[in-house]
Amino acid sequence: MLKGSPAILSPELLKVLTEMGHGDEIVLADGNFPAESIGKDAIVVRADGHSVPELLDAVLTLMPLDQYTEKPATLMEVVPGDDCKPTIWDKYRRLLENHGENSKNIEMMERFAFYERAKKAYAIVATGETAIYANILLKKGVIQ
Repeated sequence: MLKGSPAILSPELLKVLTEMGHGDEIVLADGNFPAESIGKDAIVVRADGHSVPELLDAVLTLMPLDQYTEKPATLMEVVPGDDCKPTIWDKYRRLLENHGENSKNIEMMERFAFYERAKKAYAIVATGETAIYANILLKKGVIQ
């Protein structure tokens, strides 16, 4: 345990966040995301039993987003024809705002393009999130 560090962050995830440098990306993935197959060249951290919003809140407590990138957060778009309205995105916007980030600076990315970008991420956090389209990719900024 560390003083001031959110208890939800495992030692492995804390290590990953510390190792990441400016511009590195991390994916907080829902339970349907193919973390192991997409993350062959990335570090995959298991966070089963935890939701993306609670992990996003904890990660943003420690990690600033890249202020030199127009859209340092990315969401996976709903596939055309899929009858889904991801209400979880509203939670993400509130969490971003609560941590001093601009919730309007979110990029929307087509599903397979998101997968390709996730392949280049430093790490993928596989959560137990049951909401669909709940994946979020974050680009790490600098502490000033």
